[in-house]
Amino acid sequence: MKLIIDTDAGVDDAQAIMLALAQPGVEVLAITTLTGNVHIRQVNPNVLTILEIMQRAVPVYAGIDRPLISEWEDAAEFHGGDGLGNYRDRPALTRTIEDEHAVLALLRLSREYAGELTLIALGPLTNIAAAVRLDPEFPARIKQFVFMGGTIAAHGNTPIVTAEYNIWTDPEAAAITLDAFDDATMLSWETTLAHGFAWDKFNALCAIDTIAGRFFRAISQETAQRLRTIFHRPAYLLPDPLAMAITLRPDLVRQSGKFFTTVELNGAQTRGQTVIDYNHISGRPPNVNIIQALDTDGVYELFVNALSS
Repeated sequence: MKLIIDTDAGVDDAQAIMLALAQPGVEVLAITTLTGNVHIRQVNPNVLTILEIMQRAVPVYAGIDRPLISEWEDAAEFHGGDGLGNYRDRPALTRTIEDEHAVLALLRLSREYAGELTLIALGPLTNIAAAVRLDPEFPARIKQFVFMGGTIAAHGNTPIVTAEYNIWTDPEAAAITLDAFDDATMLSWETTLAHGFAWDKFNALCAIDTIAGRFFRAISQETAQRLRTIFHRPAYLLPDPLAMAITLRPDLVRQSGKFFTTVELNGAQTRGQTVIDYNHISGRPPNVNIIQALDTDGVYELFVNALSS
């Protein structure tokens, strides 16, 4: 698999990137960055830190620093002020950001590897939408497009209570992207809520005494504490790692369905909500494969392998 990761480099992004970097047979050709969980000026060193920890050399391209139209609001409450759970033991960076802009890199790589690329978006879809607008043929050159974002039952995690953070942050970009791709795969917020790691499994991962294992533990603790004590969640949540897992291992999907999906842009109470035509009333062709259930044990095995190596 030839993979490009588009990321806003929060805690769960880092975990997802670690899975990809450790997976045999996966070539991560590029990581593109943008503002989302934290500002891109923090996202960039976060990605370089992950590569240092994992001892991998992957080109990193900086992208767009704000949503297309919306005012940006960070998610530092969940990811820490630095986006990595206020990670204190950062190694010295020996890697640097490439000079080429992320959107131009996406277009260039899509031409060089036409029909071969898997593209996964772990943050807002701003970079992807910009690539679509610059070159409408861009989606046709992508073999597979997966994104973490959206809601499938209006159970959101933003001030717009029906909307999920990645889509809510840049609804116009999401609408442009979903309109352009006719075969995307979506891992929603509700699927995240239903497929966490029970706390004993999370604790077992935190006990893996390797460089990667210690990094996982360090960046995860603040989020885990909030989930346990403030939100009283019965499990540790894995939004981006679940999206990455079903990208790396499609056999982990247990239930899915393809439906026409778009994004509400105007509703005062619903801006940024993903709108899904479950009953095929609109007459619009299905464009998004919505993951509804997956094998969490298989995702756990991916983590064990990634953190143990």
